[in-house]
Order: sequence, then structure tokens, then C-alpha cells
Amino acid sequence: MADTLPPLASVRAFEAAARLMNFTEAAQALGMTQAAVSYQIRSLEERLGISLFHRAGRRVELTAQGHALAPAIIGAFDQMRAGFASLGSESASVLTISCTLSFAHLWLAPRIGQFQMLQPDLAVRIQTSNEITDFTRESIDLAIRGGQGSWPGLDAELLTRNRIAPMCSPDFLARHGPIESAADLLSVPRLTPHDIWWDHWFTTMGVAFEDERQTAALALDSQVLEGRAAMAGQGLATLIPFFWRREIEAGLLVEPVPSQVSEIMDYWVVYPHANRNRPKIKLFRDWIKAEFAAERAGDPEERYFPAL
Repeated sequence: MADTLPPLASVRAFEAAARLMNFTEAAQALGMTQAAVSYQIRSLEERLGISLFHRAGRRVELTAQGHALAPAIIGAFDQMRAGFASLGSESASVLTISCTLSFAHLWLAPRIGQFQMLQPDLAVRIQTSNEITDFTRESIDLAIRGGQGSWPGLDAELLTRNRIAPMCSPDFLARHGPIESAADLLSVPRLTPHDIWWDHWFTTMGVAFEDERQTAALALDSQVLEGRAAMAGQGLATLIPFFWRREIEAGLLVEPVPSQVSEIMDYWVVYPHANRNRPKIKLFRDWIKAEFAAERAGDPEERYFPAL
């Protein structure tokens, strides 16, 4: 069956003219010229085979057919306006953030309440996933990502470079010490020993790394689990120190071999380029950048953060 709907441009011109009863005002409302509005309405009349307006100089009046059609068209456009307004209002008042479970649990969750207090009219939703966010398919406003900062179509702003370090509980260190060099870590139980972080850390520290030395080992899929297992004395874990700052300062985690090894990936706040000027994006971006700047400023010895 053929589509019986007229072109939307003509219907839109008729709706504005019927609602305002003035072609000039309709043209101004639509950002068109009066001649363009007249042309669209004339095209609609020719398509329908009826007259929709009586024209008398500058005055226009609806014909009987125009009166019959106008309420349905104006009502349909009112519903569309209401729908888009509702969608825009909800979108503007809800901020959806995507990040890894580790980042959400260890850094964002303890601090997001501060942002919420500063922006009480903005609802915040946090979605955790280790997969890279697909902004074209998911209703995500922005994400915290690890990487080099280059993603097509996205704006990326650096939050921090990350230091990684092997850590364990004081009890574990007492049971497996003394540990005096990076090479000594090869002979003690390590959590998730085949993780690329171990390879990177040992290589940077100048130690020949053979991960097959520890085949029967506990492998965990998140830094949250690795840190908790390390505090329980179950092994050494490679961790990002700023995630565990409270536990380190409370003496629950120790770093047996001091090091300054940066992680392969940095942390970035990213969002679609087209959304860069949306108020809620700017509010969160400015807040989280300020939070990391303050934390780095409070770490002059680079115990937790390497230099940018």
C-alpha cells in the first residue's frame, strides 16, 4: 500500500499557519520565508485536491476542510512537542556514567555523593562494565576509560596517570620475608600471576619475567577482588595505589618493594564530541578533573600518583 501521508514540510507549514492564522507569523516560527510557507501549503492543497485557506489580501482563514483537518494536525504536533520536551527534560536531568567495577567501587562510589550534593537536581546513574562503552548503542552520557586517549568521535580529557605496585598484607610479608628486591617477588605467591601488569612491572624493574613459574595460582577478574584477597594474606597483588589509599594509610596493605612504575593505560573522562557542550557533561567533567587535581596536589612525593 502506498504511503498516503503528504511531505512533512508541507504538513508542518500548514500546522503553523492554522495554529497562528497568519502566514507571516508561521514563517517566523518555522525560520522560513513567507513565500516558502505559501509554497508548501499550496503544494499540500494540490496534493489533497482541496483548498485549506481562504486568502483575502494579508488575511487568511481556514476553509471548512481546513477546519476539519486542523485540530488533528495541531494535536499531533502538540503531542510530538510534548514528547520531545519530556525526553529532553529527562535527558538533561539524568547523568549516566560508565566505568569499570574497580573504578566505581574503589574511587567513584565514595565520592559521587559530593557531586550529588553540588548538583541536587541532577540524578546520577553509574553502570559498571569492563567492556568499552558503545555510545552509539547505549544510553551513556560519559565514561571513565583506561587507554592512550584516542578514540574516534570522542573527546577525551586526561584525569591521571596510574602507578602500579605489588602489595600485600603485613602478615603475608612477615610470613614470606625478607623481600629485598623485585626479583624476590618471583618466589612468593602472586595473585593473578599471568596478568599483563606483572609482566610490565617486572620488565620495568629489570627482572626477567617467566609467568610459568607459578601455574597453580588464584586468578581474580577485578582489582577489587585482588585487593581484598591481598589484605586477607592470600598473596601479592599488583594494584593501583590511589585506589587503596585508605587501606595503605591504615596499614592494611604494604608495598614490599618501593617502585615508580606507571601503568600502561592512563585514565580519561570521555564523551561523544557532539555532547561536549551539554551542561551535565561539563558539570561532571569539571568536577572529576578538579577532584583528581586536588588529590595529585596532596601527593607531592608521588606516592600515589606519578607526574602528568
